[in-house]
Amino acid sequence: MWYVIYAKDRSDSLQARLDARPGHLARLNNLLQQGRLLLAGPRPAIDAEDPGPAGFQGSLVVAQFDSLEDARLWADADPYVAAGVYESVEVTPFKRVMPV
Repeated sequence: MWYVIYAKDRSDSLQARLDARPGHLARLNNLLQQGRLLLAGPRPAIDAEDPGPAGFQGSLVVAQFDSLEDARLWADADPYVAAGVYESVEVTPFKRVMPV
């Protein structure tokens, strides 16, 4: 089943995000190579492709896992969590309708 991982950054987390980014991307690439990643990306803090020093307000990942518990465990092990980038992380089931 698909799951949404919706994370909110803590304030002043841009440098921690940049430092932890390689490990974060490696995990996402692993899901992509397994065919389990629908989409992933940061949520800019301002209405701009490159928010510069404004940074990001969080992240969104939609990926397949065997269970909600597996999705939560995967989200909890993210390098951004370990680096203190995220203030909160919500994991919920997602029913994909389009595109098919």
